[in-house]
Amino acid sequence: MTSTLAPATAADRAALPHDGGAPGRRTRVFALPEARWAAVATVFFLLALPLQLTGAPAWAWGPLYALTYAAGGWEPGWAGLRTLREKTLDVDLLMVVAALGAAAIGQVMDGALLIVIFATSGALEALATARTADSVRGLLDLAPPTATRVDADGGEETVAVEALTGGDTILVRPGERIGVDGRVLDGASDVDQATITGEPLPVAKEKGDEVFAGTLNGTGALRVRVERDASDTVIARIVRMVEEASRTKAPTQLFIEKVEQRYSLGMVAATLAVFLVPLAFGANLTDSLLRAMTFMIVASPCAVVLATMPPLLSAMANAGRRGVLVKSAVVMERLGQVDAVAFDKTGTLTEGTPRVTDIRPVSGSGLDAGQLLILAAAAEHPSEHPLGRAVVAAARERGLALPVAEDFASTPGVGVRATVEGRVVEVGAPARLLGESADSNSAQAEVLAGELEDGGRTAVLVTVDGAPVGMLGIADRLRSDAAAAVAALTSLTGTPPLLLTGDNPRAAAHLAAEVGIEDVRAGLLPEHKVNAVRELEAAGRKTMVVGDGVNDAPALAAAHTGVAMGRAGSDLALETADAVIVRDELATVPTVVCLSRRARSLVVQNLVIAGVFIAGLVVWDLVGHLPLPLGVAGHEGSTVIVGLNGLRLLREAAWKRAAE
Repeated sequence: MTSTLAPATAADRAALPHDGGAPGRRTRVFALPEARWAAVATVFFLLALPLQLTGAPAWAWGPLYALTYAAGGWEPGWAGLRTLREKTLDVDLLMVVAALGAAAIGQVMDGALLIVIFATSGALEALATARTADSVRGLLDLAPPTATRVDADGGEETVAVEALTGGDTILVRPGERIGVDGRVLDGASDVDQATITGEPLPVAKEKGDEVFAGTLNGTGALRVRVERDASDTVIARIVRMVEEASRTKAPTQLFIEKVEQRYSLGMVAATLAVFLVPLAFGANLTDSLLRAMTFMIVASPCAVVLATMPPLLSAMANAGRRGVLVKSAVVMERLGQVDAVAFDKTGTLTEGTPRVTDIRPVSGSGLDAGQLLILAAAAEHPSEHPLGRAVVAAARERGLALPVAEDFASTPGVGVRATVEGRVVEVGAPARLLGESADSNSAQAEVLAGELEDGGRTAVLVTVDGAPVGMLGIADRLRSDAAAAVAALTSLTGTPPLLLTGDNPRAAAHLAAEVGIEDVRAGLLPEHKVNAVRELEAAGRKTMVVGDGVNDAPALAAAHTGVAMGRAGSDLALETADAVIVRDELATVPTVVCLSRRARSLVVQNLVIAGVFIAGLVVWDLVGHLPLPLGVAGHEGSTVIVGLNGLRLLREAAWKRAAE
């Protein structure tokens, strides 16, 4: 059951509310025919099962089971017949035939359960595909549908973004989303471009700087010259990359599906031979037919199919209880194949929220760390800038009382200015506030700023009445389990993970050194991350990408396995990823990889068990005389054994062993 993402049309966009980024329309579960048929099959099964178990007559539960087979099996069965016309046997038809075979030998309930499981699995796959398509289309809403175009005479008109061409000039007011990729002609502001680059803090923009569609303007007004058509903006390219990766990613199959064709064709051919060869030599028709039926039953792939699914489904359930949502059995199998890992920085290895890490008063200012923080937080209190919120949060965490600020003013790209207890306090960028001053306090402030920036922090200067009094260091906090997760994945794969980030090289290098990553690639746009992943894949590496943002979604889609951080992850990243870390615990990433490898080893064990049983029963039937009831018992016995063996991964001890 495979499907691809259809590109979003203009009608799709018009149907979605432009609210700033969340997908405007999500496919409802029961809007999908696969989900409706799976639900109907499940209801009939749940009605029939208690009647059968309580000893009700067959006429009471038999029709309900028949409806279960019809509701859950007709669609995959029809799909299987269509592929059969192309001379191909697929798992859809194989599962339906196995269920009908079970019913034919009296195992009606077992066959119905197989139908329900298979139909539910197909419905979940269809829902995951539809939700991914919803998120891709919703991503287009990050760029507003209209923009304010400014003509040569200074007149303004509101036009559709699609109507803008290269060379046009637009006006972006404070708080608006930028509708195009372009370059600033006039004005200054702080722009939040985390959706594109993943940078945790807004970036100061002034004349000559590049801006991207879908990013959020701060408190200043910008005049921007359009440099790319709407269809070629970075955000549009992200959409195309996710769609292309979803279409071109090699179709994945479970191990047993890879041998499905040969096994199925071989079993059909062998059953016909067991029936026809004895007849050709004069054997009795009834005896030949009975032997062929017995052969078909004992050679049926039920045990082989169940050899694969229970270990993988058990591992999925165990991981789910620990906050790791693995979206399918195929993904669980693929996780164990990973031999290279690439991490995003902001929101993945870090918490994604800026925090004050350093408070450095200038000697001779007469202030201690607490007094410096009080002045800075009081001045920043009216500000909506993320750095300002971080400063205020730091003061509140320390229980500091903040005086009231008066005459507050904010200058984009520079900082804030306010009067606190009769003194003029400024908080902002050192390069802008220090100017060309050459006194000792300014020289000391420059040294402190350099030290903080060399340590991967953002330096924020505090001045009182024009004199520098201290420096604050602000950075995104590293997750507590990041270093341990990197070390564990290095041990598992044999090579250290990579760091792929849109953040600046100095901050990226500092964080990488903290967690033990040597290969750092910074300043990347989404397409650069995809290129890095494809380089690894071209070198034969099965790469797992761990990220959280819109800018990570193309890489998540292109990777062998994509893993998204759940709490702060964007809708697109969550839907595109193959697995989601719901509680943002990085330590669970290497654990689930280990659990996947354990599941794969149990699959191999089960296939050996199933193969031994099938081979033994087949030889008995061909060489001797295998009674039909004994053949059924042996076949069902092997199915039970492999099923129970796979369920071992449901135990808590399995997760603990994987974590160790």
